[in-house]
Amino acid sequence: MYEHRRQPVLPRRDFIARLGRHAVVSAAFVAVSLVIGTVGYHAIAGLAWIDAFLNASMILTGMGPVNSLTTSAAKLFASCYALYSGIVFVAAVGVVAVPILHRLLHRFHVDG
Repeated sequence: MYEHRRQPVLPRRDFIARLGRHAVVSAAFVAVSLVIGTVGYHAIAGLAWIDAFLNASMILTGMGPVNSLTTSAAKLFASCYALYSGIVFVAAVGVVAVPILHRLLHRFHVDG
């Protein structure tokens, strides 16, 4: 998937295409996570779709919940979703950062 250190640095056009593919994968991961959160808040917490979407997106971006939750099931879901969202954020940033870091390190190791 990535060039070996003995291979030349990937041309800029190919690098941008690689970065774009990583961004699409990261965005898809975030979108699926947003759907999971929206459906969970709607089904478990009984929030309207728009409120469920708002809560899921606020938790996913690290801003915090908007609506107060009254049932134990809703609170457990929100807790698990918040922990999951933290991992999603780190993973999404990592997926986009990997090609950039690889290119930077590869430039230091190219012979000649």
